Amino acid sequence: MSTPLPGRDASRLVYHPAGHDPFLRGVVDDLRAGRWMSTRTLLAATGQNWGVRSSRTQVLGAVAARSDVLDHWALEEPDNPDLLVLRARVAVEGAVAAHRSQSRSAAQLERAARELSWWAASALPEDPVPLLCLLTLAPLDGQQRLAAHRDQAPDALLPPGPWRLFHEALRRHRSGREVHHRMLRYWFELKPWAATDFVNLALLNAPAGSPLLALPLYLSVNQYVRERRKDAVRRQWHLEPHRGRVLTAFQQWSTTGVPWPVVDLSHLAHALWAGSLMKEAAVVFDALSPFAAHQPWSQVADSPDQGEAFLYNARLHAYVGRAHAATRG
Repeated sequence: MSTPLPGRDASRLVYHPAGHDPFLRGVVDDLRAGRWMSTRTLLAATGQNWGVRSSRTQVLGAVAARSDVLDHWALEEPDNPDLLVLRARVAVEGAVAAHRSQSRSAAQLERAARELSWWAASALPEDPVPLLCLLTLAPLDGQQRLAAHRDQAPDALLPPGPWRLFHEALRRHRSGREVHHRMLRYWFELKPWAATDFVNLALLNAPAGSPLLALPLYLSVNQYVRERRKDAVRRQWHLEPHRGRVLTAFQQWSTTGVPWPVVDLSHLAHALWAGSLMKEAAVVFDALSPFAAHQPWSQVADSPDQGEAFLYNARLHAYVGRAHAATRG
């Protein structure tokens, strides 16, 4: 009897910000319900595992921004350093949202978030998260009016930018994933032409199997999104240097055992599928299951609301391709 292919009729995909982090998942649910004690316990247990702390505070900050739950925590422990970090994350969430909606309070919220982030960076000199907050705010200063956003680059090919913030974040967490993505987002929004050189620089020091190997996959998606003539770049995933970097990312991820976030694996699955590497794409879809990310599918679909259908079709296509290859073998 043949094994059914996990396509559209298979168990539904799960979109949860905690992804494969089971400890975070329950805490997110508690925080949504207004309960903060499990958040305190989880962050205390996370300690100085900076990569995990960065991802957990990013998720928890986004959840906490939708309620006043941190105010209740502050009544009990106003000086808790983890609370300070989450307050910075929440303030940044609010400032970015106000900027996107062109709210009248955007400038005020941005200043307040930046002040809180600097305070946290000073109070917690080893924690990279306050620096991540400052880098998240950096694109809001589109004219680079602040001196902290126009430092000279370490490479002649790259323009001035928030380089001291970037390097201070790396001092606190070497090869940190989020700091590189924040910097890449900065170039995407302000100077897209600099993004390729930044990714090339980042890859020079990427450890084996590191999620930093996914950076070129984001670059390819961004290039596709920005190109008006989609047919002109649709073939890029079959060509160098895109194809070589996709295969390198897959090989190192699959052999080193270094865990990647759901969104990075989602980009890897898409890049392999787009390059007609169906067997490899199916392996990544297996690793993702049952979790999924909206990106990059909503970005590369004909319209954002077709992203999930695009994902289901690509996943089914990958599994069918793997099954046919096994039959031929």
